[in-house]
Amino acid sequence: MLKLQKHQNFAEVIYASREMRHGVPTTDIPEEGMAAQTAQRIILDELNFDANPALNTASFVTVWMEPEADELLKRTSDINFIDFHEYPTTRTIHQRVINMMGNLLNAPAADGDPEAAAIGTATVGSSEAIMLALLAHKWSWRKQRQAQGLDASKPNVIFGADVHSCWEKFALYFDVEARVVPLQPGKYVIGPADVEPLIDENTIAVGVVVGTTFTGQNDDFTGINDLLIRVREERGWDIPIHVDGASGGFIMAFVHPEIAWDFRLAQVRSINVSNHKYGLVYPGMGCVIFRDASCVAEELIFKINYLGGEMQNFSLNFSRSASQIFLQYYNFLRLGREGYRRIMANIMRNARHLAERILASGRFELLADINYLPVVVLRLRDDSRYTVFQICEILRERGWSVPAYTLPPDAETVAVMRVVVKENFSRDMADIFARDLENAIQRLETDRPIRRAPPVDGPRHRPC
Repeated sequence: MLKLQKHQNFAEVIYASREMRHGVPTTDIPEEGMAAQTAQRIILDELNFDANPALNTASFVTVWMEPEADELLKRTSDINFIDFHEYPTTRTIHQRVINMMGNLLNAPAADGDPEAAAIGTATVGSSEAIMLALLAHKWSWRKQRQAQGLDASKPNVIFGADVHSCWEKFALYFDVEARVVPLQPGKYVIGPADVEPLIDENTIAVGVVVGTTFTGQNDDFTGINDLLIRVREERGWDIPIHVDGASGGFIMAFVHPEIAWDFRLAQVRSINVSNHKYGLVYPGMGCVIFRDASCVAEELIFKINYLGGEMQNFSLNFSRSASQIFLQYYNFLRLGREGYRRIMANIMRNARHLAERILASGRFELLADINYLPVVVLRLRDDSRYTVFQICEILRERGWSVPAYTLPPDAETVAVMRVVVKENFSRDMADIFARDLENAIQRLETDRPIRRAPPVDGPRHRPC
């Protein structure tokens, strides 16, 4: 009996199991299943070939939360966010998060009531949030044109080439002309002088980015707001601003609360943020917040009753886990404003420390001052011997995932590398990265490689 028990234990060793003797299924669902531990192990083994999330400096998304948040995620992953009839507490917590976001972004309270509900919704990420906001602005523009008996068939939206690709997707998917302001070497954001020539009576919105993913800079939101106020007064075109705060919204709110970039600007009608970035929540969650209820046409709010009771819905996605909404509420309760201020300030300090360490070598120049976003964007002062693409390839050998890319048109001659500093990127990690970068350069200078140019063909993808 003892021998049989030992044999059974040996047979249960994963790497000696029957399933491990053959290749894993890749095209057809297998006829028979396998042990839960074996299926889990197969997937985890293959994931070992992916980048380590803690060393992924390409992405802005959160990769670490407290153990209590991990447990909350596990215990709430089966709650369907969309089903407010069955989960009324989920609806309550969601509205609390939206209210807190509205207050953070200085949304005006309805009729001066600070307890009034903010207008907005949680989304899967900023891509959905941006599309919902621009759809709302398109509907408002069209209704106004139709009420005046004017043509409403040629809407356009204005934004810079510094935006995320979802802006271009919106224009393509929803039949809106994209009027894109090109960039140029030395100028990587947009301002009123860029926007004014593109404005006309068919402009549904102007997009302004707070913390671009390319360089970490801000578009000139104040100048563009002043321009649109003047256009409204002189021409009668009330053109809204949508602020894309996916990367920079939380940073600006807590690090620079004195700067008016949000609903304190008169023409700002909607703002999106990515809670799964500097909201410190696991992916995927974003939010879109509107100035008031008049910004969202009633026709865009769907009333559904096939989940048990009538509910209102404004989204592009439908069923999804409510976990991230709970995680954001957890962080708001856990950290408070003081906690967020402390974390954001430390992230900014670590980013500046990293930039100083790297710049001390004299080999790089910083594309923008690190004032608004903890993103270190670097270009080589001399790329005649090696490029940022080669540097990043060597850094990957140490486990670092560092993006190298060229800037959007018409600044595509500028090649850069980018390090996104997040909460888990500590001062110690910054020092290790700086040493690894120096070692990579020493290796390239010793080997004297043939210079390799960045790729020029194929589809261009914006960094996320």
